[in-house]
Amino acid sequence: MYDVLIIGCGIVGAATAFELSKYDLKVGVLERYNDVANGATKANSAILHAGFDPKPTTKMAPLNVKGVKLAKQICKDMSVEYRELPSLVLAFNERDLKHINVLYKRGLDNGVEGMKILTKEETLTLEPEVAPNVLGALYAPAAIVNPWGYALALAEVAVVNGVKLHLSCEVKAIEKCEDSTFEVTTTGGTFRSKYIVNAAGAFSENIHEMVGGTGFIQDNVCGQYYVLDKSEGKRVNSVIFQCPDERGKGVLVSPTVHGNLIVGPDAYRVNDGDAVATDKDTIHLLKARGMKSVPGINFREVIHEYAGVRPNTQIDDFIIEESPYCKNFVNLAGIKSPGLSAAPAIAIEAAEILASCGLAMNKKDSYETKRECIAFRHLSDEEKIEVIKKNPLYGHIICRCETVTEGEIVDAIHRPIVPRSIDAIKRRCNAGMGRCQGGFCSPKVHEILARELGCSMDDIIMDEDGSYILIGRTKEGIHYEK
Repeated sequence: MYDVLIIGCGIVGAATAFELSKYDLKVGVLERYNDVANGATKANSAILHAGFDPKPTTKMAPLNVKGVKLAKQICKDMSVEYRELPSLVLAFNERDLKHINVLYKRGLDNGVEGMKILTKEETLTLEPEVAPNVLGALYAPAAIVNPWGYALALAEVAVVNGVKLHLSCEVKAIEKCEDSTFEVTTTGGTFRSKYIVNAAGAFSENIHEMVGGTGFIQDNVCGQYYVLDKSEGKRVNSVIFQCPDERGKGVLVSPTVHGNLIVGPDAYRVNDGDAVATDKDTIHLLKARGMKSVPGINFREVIHEYAGVRPNTQIDDFIIEESPYCKNFVNLAGIKSPGLSAAPAIAIEAAEILASCGLAMNKKDSYETKRECIAFRHLSDEEKIEVIKKNPLYGHIICRCETVTEGEIVDAIHRPIVPRSIDAIKRRCNAGMGRCQGGFCSPKVHEILARELGCSMDDIIMDEDGSYILIGRTKEGIHYEK
């Protein structure tokens, strides 16, 4: 019997697991995928927003501002790639100029610090690559982060603190028992709990309906992105936004913490939370929209394309509350942008709601808040020498594009949440994220995974369950019907 079961281990579920791991509670997490952060968390803009966009009357506004302040220390403590940089909302006409003034005043109401309105000359001085027809910009402090690394770090530390993570456990049914506890049936077994936190992202409506809940409708939006090579990564040193419209914050141009450049997203409705395939008929439209802000972008340097689903509902705000239809069932739903920014603040809010529901919240005498993780490519030459002296595997480069060593891969395999796929290693170490997209390093990563896990190479998959890479040796034991 768990005290709390969290359904979903994206950034919100992971942050909630970490927050609850500070208390003397038995906490479990049910994740439908075979790894954490494999939904919306791994496919977004990776931006910790300043907080000027949400309307002051929403839950999003204070949680955004509080969340980014918490994120800075969390990322430092947990070895998560994080970089502070400005954000600019560009104005190209009189309507835009009026709108950035609205955003400026909204940001002041939300408690955002360090904002200012830039003139055309100030904007171009700060970012010379911005389109010369810009009329001005809203300047605000922001940050970029490794989003899946952020969620993974929170989940790992939660596990160290005693939280039980159950992967490949898609929830199929929830029954409220006579003793007011819950019985949760999943593809990986049945679980019992006194309280449930619904952090199922694009599937939150489905989970809420399992306990008889209504009140919000999943209205998910998909967005596509281009990832450009590191040769384009320094074209701008700010997150460049266009003025938002009814479709959202619009197409942005931004550096990444890995040194690349991203352009996107667009926005279109999808019925399925798993609808993350890119659309060749529409993704190319991002090029013109990105070049409206930064005309010099060289799209011949695109190395990857991806799409992510934003967990929207018809309610233009986060849904953070005990369900009015089911006692002791807490919804963290509709966590669209700025969900990544707000996540640790949402987690604190969830803990407070659970306490108000009657859950005894007694802080542990001690718990872990830090995690060490070596990224060889970020070390100085002297630090690299010392690391190799301690573990010679750090002297063996596996991924040449990203300078990822065998030592990093082996260490990742033996961390609290065990990666079991090529892409799980990619998310943890960056192996395969470079210009060749794993063309050279993937076979070696495959070998290392099988060796360290003590299994056959046939058992190693590419990413999600069923994405097999090998089925046997060529020309041995395979017969085809004519």
